[in-house]
Amino acid sequence: MVVEVRYAQAWDLEARAPWRPISAGEARARDAAGLPYVVVYREPGREAPLEVRLVSWRDHYVGLWVYDAQGRRTYDLDMRLLDDPSRLMRRYSVAWNYTGPEMPEFDGKCPRITVDLFPDGRGRRTEEPRGERGGSYVTRPALRDDERWMDRPAFGEWPLLSARVHGLIEPPTFEPAEPAEPAEPAEPAEPAEPGGGDAPGTCWRPPRPAQPGPINELFRPGVRVTDGYHPEMTVVEPRRVGSLRVPSGLLAVSGPDIDHGGGPRITVPVPPGEYVLDEARVRYSYHCEWRDTEVTTTSPTAVRVLVGETPAASWEMALGPDDDLRLFIEDQIAGFATDGATGCFADAGAWEPLVGLFERGLIRGEPDLDGYEDLDDGSMFMQRTWDEASGGELMAFATTGDGTYPVWVGRSEVGEVVGAVVLVEGMPELLPEQDGATADA
Repeated sequence: MVVEVRYAQAWDLEARAPWRPISAGEARARDAAGLPYVVVYREPGREAPLEVRLVSWRDHYVGLWVYDAQGRRTYDLDMRLLDDPSRLMRRYSVAWNYTGPEMPEFDGKCPRITVDLFPDGRGRRTEEPRGERGGSYVTRPALRDDERWMDRPAFGEWPLLSARVHGLIEPPTFEPAEPAEPAEPAEPAEPAEPGGGDAPGTCWRPPRPAQPGPINELFRPGVRVTDGYHPEMTVVEPRRVGSLRVPSGLLAVSGPDIDHGGGPRITVPVPPGEYVLDEARVRYSYHCEWRDTEVTTTSPTAVRVLVGETPAASWEMALGPDDDLRLFIEDQIAGFATDGATGCFADAGAWEPLVGLFERGLIRGEPDLDGYEDLDDGSMFMQRTWDEASGGELMAFATTGDGTYPVWVGRSEVGEVVGAVVLVEGMPELLPEQDGATADA
């Protein structure tokens, strides 16, 4: 079987076509420079590609998408280049098993299998026999080492990884189908990011972790947002709920109800001092069925430790000691976990005694406990503990449920930490400003 091989800067998912085709020489230069490029494998006479591979060594990433004769994606494989430059790890995969040629791509009833793997041997296999609208079976995948890892091929020496899927028994014959070489080959330059610049927004790009969203706006009165359930909510003045002493210079953000066995989940270096804690709030109206009338209420959306007065120029997701961005799949988060719908800001230098006081006061309910205070005054913050020996403090706050909550660290234009924020309701979506109205600074 003859398979045509083409190269391009990107792959347009919607059009199922290469974006800005390039020669093999240009692709080789991009490969050496670590810049993204795609390789498209086609069978002559077949409209849909056999497979498309996106390579981006600067992102430690190789992605593979397999298509069937109807042009539907049937397999998505995410591979990562980690510490050993000679091997690629099969990090994540999704396989769709369409029940017939008429079933649309990614139909909610389409059976699928997801495999999530990690370098230390951990993994999870999720089988959904009736798609996302049915139940699922989760097991630990029993895979050999050669099924978790593959040797990294040199440029131009990649096999057709989907050959077995397409029923090919003998290795195919690859036939280059390149555009004409430019008169003067250009140096590999930084391309417009797929999905940005002049590339179509439907272009495939390497996966990226969850992004912060408009955090500054949650603390800016007058901004209009929606959480998807309430069509319009208006940000009101942040509410100061207390202060936090961090004499050690290391801010802890974690779930105080989780046994961490050695320390908090997230820590952020800050200058030693006492900092303001406030909560972002939104006001909105809704129809109360119980009262059969329109009700206006105010709810918290986020909590913040204000380290500096300078507005944050950028936000980044704080990582724990075992978080590796090279392994993150699309929109993956890192953060602290809670099974008691509780988070906290604390002085990491006094973490053990502060968490111990929290447990004694809240969980054991010890009366008249020195170093513990219940702040149930209508605020989302619930408890405060303090360590007499060090002067460090802990402030616990309620989240909207159990799970993992990211910690967003704000930095000034020169890179200094100016704040740390936890979203307790998820990130709302900004609404357009109304004509003639502006948000207060």
